[in-house]
Amino acid sequence: MRQRTQHTIRRAVSVSGVGYWSGRGNVVELIPAPAGTGIVFVRGDCEIPVRIAACVENRVDAVQRTTLAMGGVQVQMVEHLMSALAGLGVDCCLIRVSAEEMPGLDGSSRAFVEAVDSVGVEDLGAPADPIVVEETVRVGDEDAWIEAGPPRHSGLSVEYELDYGPGPIGRQTLSLRVTPETYRDGLASARTFISADEAERLRSAGLCPEATCKDLLVFGPDGPIDNELRWSDECVRHKVLDLVGDLALAGRPIHAHVRARRSGHRLNAELASLLAAVTRRRASA
Repeated sequence: MRQRTQHTIRRAVSVSGVGYWSGRGNVVELIPAPAGTGIVFVRGDCEIPVRIAACVENRVDAVQRTTLAMGGVQVQMVEHLMSALAGLGVDCCLIRVSAEEMPGLDGSSRAFVEAVDSVGVEDLGAPADPIVVEETVRVGDEDAWIEAGPPRHSGLSVEYELDYGPGPIGRQTLSLRVTPETYRDGLASARTFISADEAERLRSAGLCPEATCKDLLVFGPDGPIDNELRWSDECVRHKVLDLVGDLALAGRPIHAHVRARRSGHRLNAELASLLAAVTRRRASA
């Protein structure tokens, strides 16, 4: 199986926006990093900057988003940025932020992909040392589950089934080999989606004060409200976008064929944790 080397970005670049949940602005600066660094968030707004490694050990439970914490300091909704970096093959990067929640932007990872593409990717020369799945591992139950089996190609491939039952979202499936090219063309622009009832509950709870139907996909009985789909199966594409970002918390590139049904952030992270643990056991054997 062909191995690749670690990559970073060629020079610093930033993306700015407002967090969906908090309504607070955030300047996210992506900074080149040497081989072996991994992906590390830096809370630059703290009196003493706090570094939070993007690894599954630092994940904490949060509703409908992926959150990392270190010493009580958090970075929230990191999945879209993590997905963009993993999708483009960026292994090492410092991410300096001015607030705890990443910008929601248009609900996709497109702005982060465009930022990385604007500066380019640099080969660091050191081996990437991927996690290569040799035996199928699975988490979840009969209704919602995710599994990783031996790779069918070099790298990661995904089969995902989304099933929302009767209604405008319905059942959608996607099968995709994840490469920088397929990520840009088939995943990066897929947006976050919620139901109109769910959006109203969040607003009633004082959350998502700035987000509108133009910022993400809000589904009513007849489809998206005041918005148009970018693909007829945009919802399942976004689920795969999230999955790529959550699995990146394993800390290394993953060579596997991943199958999932109705999996979300929690199950994705459980699989990432399991893959990281299996790899550590093999390394110590």
